[in-house]
Amino acid sequence: MSLLAILIIAFVALAVVFFIGGYIVTGRRRDARDAELLASIKGADEALARARASDRGWDLAALQTAAREAYASRFDGHQPDQLHLIQVIDNPGTDADEAVFRCVADHRREDVVLGREGDRWVAR
Repeated sequence: MSLLAILIIAFVALAVVFFIGGYIVTGRRRDARDAELLASIKGADEALARARASDRGWDLAALQTAAREAYASRFDGHQPDQLHLIQVIDNPGTDADEAVFRCVADHRREDVVLGREGDRWVAR
C-alpha cells in the first residue's frame, strides 16, 4: 500500500471521528438548551396560574392544603414532594371554579383537580 493511500485513509478516518464527535456534542448542547427552555416555560406557567388565582381572591395556602389532602387520600397517606399549580379555571359562579395541581412524588407525576364546594376546595 502506498504512502498516499495510507494518508487518505487516515484523513478520512479522522474526518469521520470529528464528524461523529461534533454530532454528539451538538446533540447534547441542544438537549440541555431544550431542557432549560422547558423548565423556564413551566416556571412561567406556574407563576401565571398563581397570579391568576391570587387575582380571583383564592387563598393559595388553602388550595395547596386541599391538593395535598387529595393526593394523600389517593395514595395511602403519602405526601407529594413537590406541588405545582398548573391551571386555574374560573368559570361563572364560585361552585364551578377549578384548580389543577401537578403533584410530584418520587418518579410519579399526578394531576389533582380541585373544585369548590361552598368555601372549601375538594378533589374532583
